[in-house]
Amino acid sequence: MSDVSKENFDADANAVISQLFIYPVKSCAGIEVQEAILTETGLEFDRAWMVVDGQGEFLTQRQLPRMALIRPQLKNYEMVLRAPGMLALHVNLNEVEEPMHARIWDEEVKAYDMGAIAAQWFTDFLGVTARLVRFDPDHKRVSSRHWTGGVEALNQFSDGFPVLVISQASLDFLNEKLVKSGASAVTMERFRPNLVLGHSGQDLSPHDEDRLDMLGIPTDQGLVRLRPVKPCPRCPIPNIDPVTAVPGTEVGDTLQAYRQDARVDGAVTFGMNAIILEGLEHVLKVGQAVGASYRFD
Repeated sequence: MSDVSKENFDADANAVISQLFIYPVKSCAGIEVQEAILTETGLEFDRAWMVVDGQGEFLTQRQLPRMALIRPQLKNYEMVLRAPGMLALHVNLNEVEEPMHARIWDEEVKAYDMGAIAAQWFTDFLGVTARLVRFDPDHKRVSSRHWTGGVEALNQFSDGFPVLVISQASLDFLNEKLVKSGASAVTMERFRPNLVLGHSGQDLSPHDEDRLDMLGIPTDQGLVRLRPVKPCPRCPIPNIDPVTAVPGTEVGDTLQAYRQDARVDGAVTFGMNAIILEGLEHVLKVGQAVGASYRFD
């Protein structure tokens, strides 16, 4: 596979995939996986489902931190959702119910309601009227062409792009600052990435993902090419402990001191949203080599 990388990708730095995450239900807990199929909308099953209120508006940890305690598990033919004090909810991967429309940010998208049992389960746990919906795969939700350079990049219920990339070096740097200030170190789960770039050979420095033009990942099926296109602005979700769902302020306050990003009007950013240029249906695996090329504006 290293030969494939050399022939097809001229790398300035090297890394490895150290972690892969999918988030089947938007804003609920993620699943750390060892491998995942790359589809046109991102990793398979990532943000395929979403929780909405009675009017079809999306719900997230921003309003309901308890969503962090809902933990999905993918099995052969079903997704099993568990939460404290609740019996497990079983959702068939191949079944949907009534077609409907849902809203995410300012977009109306086609979706399918997942039925009364799922709706009651989420309503009971969250304490608000809630329903589970699934993205309609026939609907084309396109990432902002302003950021993709005109490339048509599709996604499901993510905030706007198919893949979120963060380097381990960036988290390590943040944790150094947190510990120095007397706070506790945090895990990568706070930042909800899909792909974590770990150390290998010529290491990436903290936040080098901000400056990358391309990632090349040789797989058994051929080369995957991802292009980081937009810094990821951060809402209060990284302040929420993913284990307890208790909000804090330390992470946001620390990031505010050094991560204001002029590219997104001074918002605090952490990680890069990426689009897929090559490698659909290829399998990404933890441990795969990653070649990175820098952007020189």
